[in-house]
Amino acid sequence: MTNALYDPSEGRSPQDREQDQLARLNAQIARMRQGQPFWAERLDGTPLGSLAEMAALPVLRKSDLVQMQAGTPPFGGLNGNPVGSLRRLFMSPGPIFDPEGRGPDWWGSARALHAAGVRPGDIALNTFSYHLTPAAFIFEAGLDAIGCPVIPAGPGNTADQLAAIAHFRPRVYIGVPDFLKILIDKADETGADRSSLEIGMVTGAALPGSLRAELAGRGIAVRQCYGTADLGIIAYETGDRNLTHPGMVLNENAIVEIVRPGTGDPVADGEVGEIVVTRLDADYPLLRFATGDMSAILTDPAPDDGRTNRRIKGWMGRADQATKVKGMFVRPEQVAAIARAVPGCGRLRLEVRRDGEQDRMQLLAEHADPAAQAALRDCLSEITRLKGAVTVVAPGSLPNDGLVIADLRR
Repeated sequence: MTNALYDPSEGRSPQDREQDQLARLNAQIARMRQGQPFWAERLDGTPLGSLAEMAALPVLRKSDLVQMQAGTPPFGGLNGNPVGSLRRLFMSPGPIFDPEGRGPDWWGSARALHAAGVRPGDIALNTFSYHLTPAAFIFEAGLDAIGCPVIPAGPGNTADQLAAIAHFRPRVYIGVPDFLKILIDKADETGADRSSLEIGMVTGAALPGSLRAELAGRGIAVRQCYGTADLGIIAYETGDRNLTHPGMVLNENAIVEIVRPGTGDPVADGEVGEIVVTRLDADYPLLRFATGDMSAILTDPAPDDGRTNRRIKGWMGRADQATKVKGMFVRPEQVAAIARAVPGCGRLRLEVRRDGEQDRMQLLAEHADPAAQAALRDCLSEITRLKGAVTVVAPGSLPNDGLVIADLRR
């Protein structure tokens, strides 16, 4: 049941998918240039010949939204349709303000739910908050598209949640993994009937393998998905109850790139970098939106489940690694500038330590020529305005973890 496709688009050839996404992207860019001054200033209107050409377009960072939205409320001029035509308006911590447009499954969660085994008629307990933030509505929209009634439980109130589970007998849990364990533990402790729960769709917190295995042993197959309040669901797990398929398959309405943190430069498949997403949507079109999260494109052979889209490893930490050294910010884009300035560099990592009462920087740089040390040291000083040691290491010796700045003072 979990391996069945949500619709035929999940099984199309990679070539057909790229051509469809490219056509929709070019049409969207044309609309953005006509109706949105912000995008008109950033885009020259030349149609893209391939998705790879997106690398030449500027990146919009999540960290930019607070200032943009304060200057041009409510959405910084990024909404493609009038605010009065939208369905819901949200406020997330930051604050960052997000819209929800109209139409079925606007957030793209139905594919993730379907891949987890959710089917029409399944009752779902939705424990995400219904207050100002969109997570609960992201999944409610997908459940509605599939045809599932929803218990709008929200977080907390364990006793009431268990009473609702015993009475309505939901098959599906929606929420963070920790709260699912709390509910199951309390039900088993008090003798409450929670036997109807068979599927857990979780996000928003870490899911250790030990917790997944424990919940599976207690009768609940747990699946993760990855998304944001700005973009909806970006990727999700697939596979049978034993989760035989690695990583998360990309959603069909998202164009995903993995770039070097602090830049818009794509990295090779398998390299860890920052997730950059283009959302194909008329209400809130986002072009090359840098999420601040890290992942990598899986290079393993695709599982034989009919889905042909690429897969990512899942959430692998934060890309926003800016830190203060001697009172001055050092940012990943500065490390990337050093790599561009010295030809032949591989990965670079800036380590910051505390030596006595002073901050100390050391730049580890992959390079085949040890003599590059002098040029790297000069660039480090010029670009960061701070002095630091430089160590040239062998190509391929630094970890493939996306870490550009390692603050080792904590």
